Amino acid sequence: MNNKKFIWSKKGCLFDPLLHTTPEWMQQFAQAPATREYDDFLRVYFSCRPLPDQNGQYVSYSGFVDLDKNNLFNIKRISEKPILTLGELGCFDEFGTYPVSVIDINDKPTVFYAGWTRCSSVPFNVAIGKGISDDNGETFKKLGHGPILSYTMDEPFVLSGPKIRKFNDVYYLFYIAGTKWILDNGKPEPVYRIKLATSTDGRNWTKLNKNLIDTFLEEDEAQASPDVIFKNGKYHMFFCYRKSKNYRGKENGYRIGYAWSLDLINWNRENDKVGIDVSDEGWDSEMVSYPHVFELNNKIYMMYLGNQVGKTGFGLAELEGELI
Repeated sequence: MNNKKFIWSKKGCLFDPLLHTTPEWMQQFAQAPATREYDDFLRVYFSCRPLPDQNGQYVSYSGFVDLDKNNLFNIKRISEKPILTLGELGCFDEFGTYPVSVIDINDKPTVFYAGWTRCSSVPFNVAIGKGISDDNGETFKKLGHGPILSYTMDEPFVLSGPKIRKFNDVYYLFYIAGTKWILDNGKPEPVYRIKLATSTDGRNWTKLNKNLIDTFLEEDEAQASPDVIFKNGKYHMFFCYRKSKNYRGKENGYRIGYAWSLDLINWNRENDKVGIDVSDEGWDSEMVSYPHVFELNNKIYMMYLGNQVGKTGFGLAELEGELI
């Protein structure tokens, strides 16, 4: 296989909610970007937060920005309301929808999202829900009050980070699942690994029940945001990973990783090939994470988060050359 390193040309921070007039529910963060292409614009879905409440507690919502397809830094519109409502009292998504991934199923935009709720002994738990849009991706109606993918004996908590893709008439739902909670200076922190479920109808799912990507930093390495694209005869996965403790700064914070596969089941990790890292200074000088790779106008782009996991928005990089 070709081991030549990819080269990503960074274009800068693409959208920072702090620099725009945004609704109350979109005051901070623009996390986990995911695109859907329209005739005359590119819609980027992402997750955000209002300011914390009097107890310092957050909730999270998901919205979008519409970008000019010929100049992605030209913002044409910012969503006026969230694409999903928060769950009712006691539901799995009562306190937030983060992140989301959108695909068309039966000619309707369909969202897969992580819904989270607060807990007592640990900060949160997460499961994966689904919604369908009747207004061309402006808003989505949930299938019900519960998740479509939830905890099991082998995946006991924190099912999150859904990325939905379709290859060869099969839907592939890449996601993460918690393996353990550890204490870092007395604070619980989750460890999670990349997983896969498949479906022929987009509703009923079969879990693969294996970790897709080997660890690299340490046994308790946490992995997130598996984004897969097929180019030049193989599947390319870009994801992010971090150490289990003290990861909110530069030293142990998120970095973007890379793996490839011929069958979507068995993956070969090649971090040295990824071709994108933190900058020397600026908005992404401490971490890069939550990559989303997509094609537009015969070019391949990556959107990704910078410092503090997207508190100041997401950026854009363009691939020089091909994915091989």
